[in-house]
Amino acid sequence: MNRVTQAAKAKTATAPQHVAAAQDAFRENEALLSGLDTSLAGLNEEQITERLARDGVNEVSHEKPPHWSIQLLRAFNNPFIVVLLILAVVQVFVTPDDLSGPIIIAVMVGISVLLSFTQEYRSSQAAEKLKAMVRNTATVTRRASDGHSERIEVPVNELVVGDVVHLAAGDMVPADLRLLNAKDLFISQAILTGESLPVEKAGPTQAHAVESGAHGVQKGNPLDLPTVCYMGTNVVSGTATAVAVATGSRTYLGSLASSMVGERVQTSFDRGVKSVSWLLIRFMLVMVPVVLGIQWYKHGFLEALMFALSVAVGLTPEMLPLIVTANLAKGAMAMSKRKVVVKRLNAIQNFGAMDVLCTDKTGTLTLDKIVLERHLDLDGEDSDDALEYGYLNSHFQTGLKNLMDKAVLAHRDLEPIVTRYRVVDEIPFDFQRRRMSVVLANGDGQHLLVCKGAVEEMLAISSTERRGDEIVPMTDERRREIKAMTRRLNEDGLRVLVVAIKQQPPSHRAYGVADEAELTAIGCLAFLDPPKDTAATAIAALHGHGVEVKVITGDNEAVTRKICREVGLNVEHSAQGRDIEPLDDVALDELVKRTTVFAKMSPLQKARVVKSLQRQGHTVGFLGDGINDAPALREADVGISVDTATDIAKESADIILLEKNLMVLEEGVLEGRITFGNIMKYIKMTASSNFGNVLSMLVASAFLPFLPMLPLQVLVLNLLYDISQLSIPFDRMDDEYLRKPRKWDAGDIGRFMVWIGPASSVFDITTFLLLWYVFGANSAEHQAFFQSGWFIESLLTQTLVVHMIRTRRIPFLQSIAAAPVLALTTAIIVIGMAIPFTGVGAKLGMLEMPAVYFGWLAITVVAYCALTQMMKLLYMRRYASWL
Repeated sequence: MNRVTQAAKAKTATAPQHVAAAQDAFRENEALLSGLDTSLAGLNEEQITERLARDGVNEVSHEKPPHWSIQLLRAFNNPFIVVLLILAVVQVFVTPDDLSGPIIIAVMVGISVLLSFTQEYRSSQAAEKLKAMVRNTATVTRRASDGHSERIEVPVNELVVGDVVHLAAGDMVPADLRLLNAKDLFISQAILTGESLPVEKAGPTQAHAVESGAHGVQKGNPLDLPTVCYMGTNVVSGTATAVAVATGSRTYLGSLASSMVGERVQTSFDRGVKSVSWLLIRFMLVMVPVVLGIQWYKHGFLEALMFALSVAVGLTPEMLPLIVTANLAKGAMAMSKRKVVVKRLNAIQNFGAMDVLCTDKTGTLTLDKIVLERHLDLDGEDSDDALEYGYLNSHFQTGLKNLMDKAVLAHRDLEPIVTRYRVVDEIPFDFQRRRMSVVLANGDGQHLLVCKGAVEEMLAISSTERRGDEIVPMTDERRREIKAMTRRLNEDGLRVLVVAIKQQPPSHRAYGVADEAELTAIGCLAFLDPPKDTAATAIAALHGHGVEVKVITGDNEAVTRKICREVGLNVEHSAQGRDIEPLDDVALDELVKRTTVFAKMSPLQKARVVKSLQRQGHTVGFLGDGINDAPALREADVGISVDTATDIAKESADIILLEKNLMVLEEGVLEGRITFGNIMKYIKMTASSNFGNVLSMLVASAFLPFLPMLPLQVLVLNLLYDISQLSIPFDRMDDEYLRKPRKWDAGDIGRFMVWIGPASSVFDITTFLLLWYVFGANSAEHQAFFQSGWFIESLLTQTLVVHMIRTRRIPFLQSIAAAPVLALTTAIIVIGMAIPFTGVGAKLGMLEMPAVYFGWLAITVVAYCALTQMMKLLYMRRYASWL
C-alpha cells in the first residue's frame, strides 16, 4: 500500500467531515451552479483568473524541492558529519592554540557537505524539469473570448472552483467534484480508503438508488457520499459531468496532504545503507576507547585523546551519504538522457535488483499501431455490414477511444453514414463486461443499439445472427463454430471483436447494461498489431542479464501466445484470469512459477500475480500504461509507465518512459546495477579499510613507545583517502557483474570486512618492522621518520585497495578502472609520496624519506596486492560472490 493510502486511512477517523464537497452533496444542480457563480456553459477567462488568484493553483502539498538553504542544512544531517563536528569541537577545547586539526576536519566536512548539497540540488532541479515533461490534464467546458462554450483540455493545476469537468474511463479525478449527472460511473477510491473495489457514483437525481444499493456504507463518512468524487481517485468506467467545488489544499486529499508528504516506506536498500552506517559508528565507539586507553597508559591523557580523536575521524566514513546520493543521481541523469523520468531515486537501485519484469503486450512487444485488417461476417467471409456498424459504434462513443476504435475510424469513407444518425445514449465500456454500446436514432421511430466487444462476451448476449438477409436463431453449436473461426484468426495474430445490434422502440429511461441482451450478431472486426522489430532483441538482452519476462495482459490468450512466440518467449505454459481466480496463495505461487503468459487478466488478478512473485523472493518490475494496470504498478517493486499512459498509471509509477521501448528498460537495468555496484564498492572498501586500520592502530599502540602517527597526520591521511573516493560514481562495472540481478546483503559486508581488512594490517605490521629494524626508527627521537614512512605506506595501500576491490578480476591486467578513478587515485598517490618532501610535510612533522625506502615500499605494495588478490580468490571460492 502506498504512503498516501496509509496516511489517508490513518486519518479517516479524524479527517474533516465538513469538506466543501460534502456540504453540497445533495444540493439541486441549479442551486449549486448558482452558488458557485458558474453554469453549464463554463467559466470565462476573467472568472478563471480571479479564482486562481483567490484560491491558488490546484495542487496539494507534495514533495517539491525545498529552498536551497534548507537543502544545504540537510546536507549536515547525517551521523558521520555530526561525529566529525563533535570531534572538531572537542579538539578546539583541548588544544585552543593549535587549530590545524579542526581546520582539516572542517575541510573534510566542507567537501562532503558541499558536494552532497550540489549533487542533491542539481538532481532535484533536473527531476523537476523532467517531471514537467509529464503533464496531466482535465477535460472542461469553458467560455472562449467570443462567448461561445467549448470543451478543452487544461492542465490539472489550472482547474478552479466552478469549472465544469467531464470524466471518462481512465481519468484521474482532478479536484473535489460534485456530480451533475453520471452514466454507469464507477470510481476507485483505493488511494483514500485502501479498498480495492470501485464504488458506484451518480448525480443527485440518481443518488438515492445508488445509496440504497450500497453495502457497508458508513454514515457520516464523506468518502461514502454517492454524488461526490474526490481528487486523486480515478474513473474505472462510465462517464460523468461534474462541477469543481474544491481545489488544491481545500480538497479532501489536500486536507490530509501535509501529513502524507515525506512519509515513505524504507526500501531494503535504505535499510541496508542505514545499518552499515550504524555498524561502522558502533565499531568506532568500541575501538576508539580501546586505543585511548592504551595510549593514555603510555603517553598521558591529552596526547592520547588527540590521537584517539584522530583515529575516530579516520574511522568515520563521512563520504557514504555523498557517494550513495551521487551514484543514484548520476544514474537518474544518465537515464534522463534516454528520456526516462525517474520519479523516485531509489527505484534505480531496484531496477538493478529486478529479476522479473511483468509487462503488458500491447505497445511493448507490439508496434502499438493497430490496423483493421479484415471485416467479416460470422462465416469468415468479407462483410461491409460489420464495418459500418462498427464505425457507428466507434464514432458515437464518448469514452476513451482505444487503438481499435481509431483503426475503425481511419475508414473515413464511411463518414457520410454517421450524418444519418444522432446519439441517444451510451453504455460505456468496463473491464468486467468487456464491451460498449451506443444507442442511436435515425428518424424512423426506432432506437438502434450497436454493441461491440470481446467474442465470448458478445456471443453470450446474442440470441440471433444475421445470415445474408435473414435473421436466424443463435444455437450453442453455432456459437462453437464462430469461436473456432475467431480462434483461427487469433492464431494468426489477429485480435477479433464481434459487432451486434438490436432495434427497439424508444425507451423513456436511461439505457443500461440490462439492455445489452437478445442482440443480433452481425459480424467480426479483425485487427492486427504486429510485434516490434526490437522486441525479440530486447527480451533476449533482458534474459542475458538475468531478468525473466512475463506477459500479463487482459488480451486474448491465443493472440498473446502467438506474439510471445514470435518475440522468443517460452509459451509452453500459459494461464487465464479464470484459472487464477479460484486459487489460494499456495496454488497460485506454484502456477506463477511455471507460467510465462497470463491472458484475460483483470486488474486485481494482475496485482495478485505481482504479489505472488514477491512472496517467492523476486524483485518485480511492472510495465503498464492502462487504467487496469494501476493496482499492479502500485504493488510492484518498480512501477514503470509511459508518458502516453492514463493519469492513474502515471501517478502509480516510480519511473516514466517518454518512449515505450523495452531496450530502454534493459539500459535501465544495467544502470541500476552499475549504481548499486559502485555504492557497494565504497561500502566494502570503507568497511575493510577501517577494520584493517583499527587492527594496525591497536598493534602499534600496544608495542610502540611513541605514537605510530601524529593526530594531524591521521587527519591529512583520511582527507586524501576521502578525495580519492570521489571518482567512484564514475567507475565502470565488469560485464559479469552486470549479467545478473544484484540485491542488498547486509551479512556479506561484515564477512567481507573481516576477510579483506586484515590483509592491509599484515603489511602495516611488516612496514612497522621494516622501519624499526632496517631503518632504525626505534626510539622517540626517530618517531618522525617512522611516522612519515607509515603515512606513505598506509596511503598507498588504502588508495590501491580501490583498484583491488572494484573488480573480481586481476586489477590493471584484466580490468582497468574508468579514467576518472585512475586519474584521481594516481594523483593522490603522487601527492602522498611528495608531502614529506614539502614545507607542508615539515609542518605536519614529517621527514624526507631516503630512496632505498621507496624500493622497500614498492616490494611491500606488490606483495600487498598479491596477498589481497589471493584473499579475493579464496573469498570468491568460499562464498561465490565478491561485490
